[in-house]
Amino acid sequence: MRIVMMGTGSFAEPTFSALLKNAFPVVGLYTQPDHAGVKIRGSTRLAGSGMKGIAEQAGITIFQPASINTPEAIAELQALAPDLLVVAAYGQILKPAVIATPKLGAINVHASLLPKYRGASPIAHAILNGETESGVTIIRIVPGLDAGEMLAQEAVAIAEYETTGELEMRLAALGASLCTRVIQQLQAGPVTGVPQDSALVSKAPKFTKDHGLINWAQPAARIVNHIRAMQPWPTAYTFFHRPGKEPMRIIINRVQAVEVAQQPGIPGEIALKPASGFIHVLCGDAQVLQVDELQPAGKKRMTAEEFTRGYAIQPGFHFGPEAS
Repeated sequence: MRIVMMGTGSFAEPTFSALLKNAFPVVGLYTQPDHAGVKIRGSTRLAGSGMKGIAEQAGITIFQPASINTPEAIAELQALAPDLLVVAAYGQILKPAVIATPKLGAINVHASLLPKYRGASPIAHAILNGETESGVTIIRIVPGLDAGEMLAQEAVAIAEYETTGELEMRLAALGASLCTRVIQQLQAGPVTGVPQDSALVSKAPKFTKDHGLINWAQPAARIVNHIRAMQPWPTAYTFFHRPGKEPMRIIINRVQAVEVAQQPGIPGEIALKPASGFIHVLCGDAQVLQVDELQPAGKKRMTAEEFTRGYAIQPGFHFGPEAS
């Protein structure tokens, strides 16, 4: 069985490594073109050198077409004579001509419990929506977005304050294991999948940087989920407002809900003078969030205690949008 791997970023790396560890005959790697200035941050949607490094060490030919769907790229793929495509966070939609190239078709390692969260950002959307579990589904690739029949699926619990990046690392390892199992089954003979229930489909489209802006008028639990979901990209942010000063953009890295009496005031208001380095912020449900880690624009990530040493909290200070 001749296999071509297609993937980009840290989510794909464990699957690629597992193929090599299990001595599957990988005849080529397709990964996204290099982008100047892009750093590896743990996101499946960011291009990095990890996949290329694995391929180079194993002596596998690397292909980086801007589009896999051009006649030239398809001809190049056909020349490899693959039996199977293994796809994990590749970042390009495969057209029917690409899917039809391998004899056994193509399978995808998808980081959700399909049919929920089809699309580019399934892990972040699961956390944003307060799901208590996520998982990985191996599907046959068909022209519809993440719509193919399911060949394997396994669920994991989401920890209370787990971020997208942290959960992604766990799901990447799980995906590698499930993918290996499915390929072994395909080697043994035809595999019958399970159709997805179209009535249960939900979407997980890409995020933009603007999605990171925190809306303090939302309930505390929703804000906690939002901040977790935006890590490591695009990150959750707000603006720090002080009388007589320009708004300061701040990334909020870690928060937790705290059990205090409901507080009167405006959402985003820093509710209590920090004690022991805590920063308490009012939310839309009159409850309070405690900010534990944050990063002012142009500065390093720091604890709330470190922040309050440099910016003594005074009455009237609050978080909000830039034009608050």
